[in-house]
Amino acid sequence: MKQTLQLKLSQHLTLTPQLQQAIRLLQLSTLEMNQEIDNFLQENPLLERIDEPSPVYAGSGDAPQASAESSDNSAPEPAFDESGAADWLGEDGISAPRGGQDRQGDDDEHSYAEVQAAATSLRDHLGAQLAMMPLSARDRSLVRLLIEALDDDGYLAQSLEELIELPPPEMEVDLDELQIALKHLQNFDPPGIGARSVSECLALQLANLPESRTRDLALKIARKYLDQLAARDYVRLRKAIACSESELREAQTLIRSLNPRPGAQFAPLDTRYVVPDVIVRKLRGQWVASLNSDVMPRLRINRLYADILQGQRGSSLAGQLQEAKWLIKNVQQRFETIQRVSQAIVDRQRQFFEHGEVAMRPLTLRDIADRVGLHESTISRVTTQKYMATPRGMFELKYFFGSHVATDAGGAASSTAIRALIKQLVGAENGKKPLSDAQLSGILGQQGFVVARRTVAKYREGLNIPPVNLRKTI
Repeated sequence: MKQTLQLKLSQHLTLTPQLQQAIRLLQLSTLEMNQEIDNFLQENPLLERIDEPSPVYAGSGDAPQASAESSDNSAPEPAFDESGAADWLGEDGISAPRGGQDRQGDDDEHSYAEVQAAATSLRDHLGAQLAMMPLSARDRSLVRLLIEALDDDGYLAQSLEELIELPPPEMEVDLDELQIALKHLQNFDPPGIGARSVSECLALQLANLPESRTRDLALKIARKYLDQLAARDYVRLRKAIACSESELREAQTLIRSLNPRPGAQFAPLDTRYVVPDVIVRKLRGQWVASLNSDVMPRLRINRLYADILQGQRGSSLAGQLQEAKWLIKNVQQRFETIQRVSQAIVDRQRQFFEHGEVAMRPLTLRDIADRVGLHESTISRVTTQKYMATPRGMFELKYFFGSHVATDAGGAASSTAIRALIKQLVGAENGKKPLSDAQLSGILGQQGFVVARRTVAKYREGLNIPPVNLRKTI
């Protein structure tokens, strides 16, 4: 086979390191971005953060009034320090109150007690009670074995037959001993601990209550008829336990007051903080999206190293200087893009801010992309894990996008608005005659929304609203 040389002209896109960094910063959440910047600060001596305390609003809880200067819809301009390096500073100096800083007196004691309770694990709590029990060393070890086998909700997930295989063979533990140990455990606090099912958990809690007609009925339901209660089959349930409608209602109320997860209160706290990137306010009759200056990193070039580099050529720090400049520019561009996209969303959904979810309009990524002159993929990155603080609550930017539902007039309504209407209709229904999916579809049709029964069922399930048979009350 003869080898030949051929020239071929083609075009392809190459992502420069600067562009790759810009894309990466854009898709990160604010907390992730600050972690990324911290890594850069550790690796690059030419980059430094300006650590100045942000002003904190410590009023009565009402939002502070924005200045007239903040009514401009554009993003704040980057400031410059004396060395000429870009210092990304926000013009809006208002920050949200920091939780816990203004709490005094009894509130501090209450908060400390909550932290102490959360710091105690379920096993530590049960172990402290076990230490006070007048048990033999053998019984104590068996109860400890059961404590270690509990799940986070306080249930004994494994059977006693399986647990009996865990001790060393030389202990010669029999099933009766393990059952006695379980009885000891089930007398510990919190009530219901060590149960092997929800039925047993509720029964253990009811057994600790004073005897009464209501308690006895609730105990009978918990032990034998919990499925019928969950299915709201009240007619058969009343016949099975031989009670009146009012007695059944009282027993149901008592069961609902119990805790089906007694160990959950000792689970370790997994606190996840959501920091708003954008704050929406109404200024002079217009809804304005402004950047939250508290989450905007204040970066600049280190003047000492920059001055040293001015007198040296070919220094190894020259590349790090360029990287520091890129990072400052990309962080600035990230926030500018977030502000532009947020303002476009606010402009499109201004009726939502005025009237709530029922006024939400259909919105797609392409709509915003066309408005701000960016690609849909960029809009997707901007709206992921970015949050907007509004007078109606905190929302991820993606919340404002949704499919549409046709109307009789030939227009379109947002699926979010339809969900809000379904929630309102169910909330106002007669508990003894709840609305079926078909009836909800008919009511929406009377209001001009063309929504099939299957679609109503899908939206209802998405709202965690039970079907009609489970919403029926006594």
